Amino acid sequence: MIRAVVFDVGECLVDETREYGTWADWLQVPRHTFAAMFGAVIAQGRDYRGVFQEFQPGFDLYAERERRAEAGQPEHFGEDDLYPDVRPALTQLRADGLWLGIAGNQTVRAGKILRELFTNDVDLIGTSDDWGVSKPDIAFFDRVAEVVPHDVDEILYVGDRVDNDLRPAVVAGMPTALVRRGPWATIQWNTQAAKELPTFRVESLLELSGMIGQFNGTMR
Repeated sequence: MIRAVVFDVGECLVDETREYGTWADWLQVPRHTFAAMFGAVIAQGRDYRGVFQEFQPGFDLYAERERRAEAGQPEHFGEDDLYPDVRPALTQLRADGLWLGIAGNQTVRAGKILRELFTNDVDLIGTSDDWGVSKPDIAFFDRVAEVVPHDVDEILYVGDRVDNDLRPAVVAGMPTALVRRGPWATIQWNTQAAKELPTFRVESLLELSGMIGQFNGTMR
């Protein structure tokens, strides 16, 4: 049975359109040009950080994050950046009696924002910076399994990426859900892996409650 649901952050809970737009502005690149290169890099199966290298060779994302913060333009997201199905989906899943968590590749600063946004909505928020390990390293999902009070095969991991989210979560022993939104899921949706790996494929997080209920019903 599925007893816990753990969510990725970017393009799962948070729409990163505005944030990537601010990166284009920081690089002084037209936003549509940055977006086009972003899609091309993902379609080629490359690390998304290669996008920055295309416009500024030697670009250090971590150092530039600090420079942005020092310049009064830190990376930021808020309530308006959450996908509209996030709040009602969490409410429904909580009503279903499921343990809820958020865990993704995020900075300490982003972790603080997440804790402010979801103070009473989830049982745990963990980030790669908190844990010192990032996806797609299997150790990240082992860490998730350590902090969730249920067996690993009872933890549903929900994400938007086959490569970073689904594949390593499955190797770790978790059921998974692929949500179709954002550049990665849009590009990967019709691949064989995207069709075969996830336990569930959803267009909205609101579909999870019914699917989990049906899944758990068939497992009794």
